[in-house]
Amino acid sequence: MSVALTIDMPETVFSAIRKSPSEFAAEMRLAAAVKWYEMGVVSQEKAAEIAGLTRADFIFSLARFGVSPFQSSADEITEDVRNAD
Repeated sequence: MSVALTIDMPETVFSAIRKSPSEFAAEMRLAAAVKWYEMGVVSQEKAAEIAGLTRADFIFSLARFGVSPFQSSADEITEDVRNAD
């Protein structure tokens, strides 16, 4: 099931960002999904669903926004390995 969402935007927005309304909507979905993933609000799987992408395509899209596909830092992973003993 999906729900339609309507957002009123000034027409000048689309020419300013050089995107059609449908391209703008797709970009907004992706940007929201990336930010929510980065904040830890949603998983990669849920973020990909929000963005309308496969999980693999979402992971590749993260690089465009400078967001790591890993929710744990290298230090946190190292600490987890040390504590696993």
